[in-house]
Amino acid sequence: MSETAKTVQNRVRFPASGIVLEGIFEVPRTGASYPAVAVCHPHPLYGGDMHNNVVSAICQALAMESIATLRFNFRGVGCSEGGHDEGIGEQLDVSAALDFLESAEGVDRGRLGLAGYSFGTKVAMPVALRQERVKAVALVSPFLDEADWQSLKTYRVPKLFICGSEDGFISPQKVKRLVGEAAPPSECEVISGADHFWWGFEGKIAPKVAAFLKRALFGEAR
Repeated sequence: MSETAKTVQNRVRFPASGIVLEGIFEVPRTGASYPAVAVCHPHPLYGGDMHNNVVSAICQALAMESIATLRFNFRGVGCSEGGHDEGIGEQLDVSAALDFLESAEGVDRGRLGLAGYSFGTKVAMPVALRQERVKAVALVSPFLDEADWQSLKTYRVPKLFICGSEDGFISPQKVKRLVGEAAPPSECEVISGADHFWWGFEGKIAPKVAAFLKRALFGEAR
């Protein structure tokens, strides 16, 4: 366990469809109940884990807004059991993370959100589409398939999409067009000069994610 002025950080383990995953659960130092967000890391076969620069920055920014976070390693990553499952089993991991948050003391189970980066968006969005307990979704460098984009046309949960203008893996222009076709409320931001890995831009995207989730989960006007 570690503590900062505003939060308490605990290393946790939780079950997910027959295996056990590891994570870091960071909660506000407050007596009131608080919203909570599960944060999903990028592709594990390319070095992605819960300590990724974007994931860490988002969690730090959410802590400043008194929002609890659970960042966790997908199956087969770090000390999480199991093996990589091409994004299928990882969706069960996301559901398990939401189960953990829903049962955690102090968390307002009516104010749960999901955030993901790259591969993390690919597994987070299908879960959000299926589960009404997810009240807001923030996706950085979104890798969504056509079925998910189609489903977003009728998905009226608050959504934020962030892309870098120099992303070599996804087209920010295409993402912006598809977000424009999604049901409101939907927001899209393209960060000038940033590529897919966001090095040096963490301080720009994390506050945007935190501000969006604060508005969505605390019910504040934009």
